[in-house]
Order: sequence, then C-alpha cells, then structure tokens
Amino acid sequence: MTIYNPKSLGTPMGQYSQVTRVKAGEFLFIAGQLSGNANDEIVGEGDFEAQATQVFANIHAALTDAGAGWENVVQFTTYLVHSQDIPNFMDFRLKNFPQFFTNGIYPPNTLLMIDRLVKEPFLIEVQTVAAL
Repeated sequence: MTIYNPKSLGTPMGQYSQVTRVKAGEFLFIAGQLSGNANDEIVGEGDFEAQATQVFANIHAALTDAGAGWENVVQFTTYLVHSQDIPNFMDFRLKNFPQFFTNGIYPPNTLLMIDRLVKEPFLIEVQTVAAL
C-alpha cells in the first residue's frame, strides 16, 4: 500500500493524503462508527471531542479484532452534523493522528456535512476502509 499526494492535486487542507494505492488483496470495510460504547451507551452527548475519541476507539477496536492496525487504513469517510464542528474535527486530528499514524502519513478522508445521524445526540460518524 502506498499513500501519497500527487503534485498535480496540490496540498491537502488537513491531516489526510489525496491518494492511496493498494494492490489487490483482502479489504476490511468497517461500518460507520458512532460514539456508542460496548454497553450500548452514547458517550459524550453534546461533547464533540468525547464523541470523536469514542468513534476512533471503536475503529481501533474493529481494526484490532481483524488483526489490523492504523497502518492498514486506506480511507476514511467522515460525517458531521454541525459545520461549526469542522474546526473541532481538525483539532482532534491534529492532536491524535500523529499518535495513530506514527509515520506521519495520513490516509485520504472525505468530510461530509449531513442533516443528522441515526440518533439526535450523535455528532460524528466515521466509516473506514482498510487493506489487510
């Protein structure tokens, strides 16, 4: 797997890369993760950072269960309910991604604004694709 930024696309506007190239192999598709915990409780109601922390903990748990890690992530698709949380999301990534992706190479991410998620208290959902 090679993650990179083609010069023809310019510099990314955050902690992500423009392209991931993966040779044919086994893929892991992780459903969009919300801030629910293993006890089916919503974590961080009204607290974006707490929700984002739980979302990425859930992603890490799914990766680990499949025998994978952050280095296997090919792409994220992120859904936010409130546009005012974009800076909070960027801050979360700036703070946490260097710990997740220790080589400093971040997978592509598509950020979408939507009206709401499956339940009102949820502020963020992240879908993940990984290559094993």
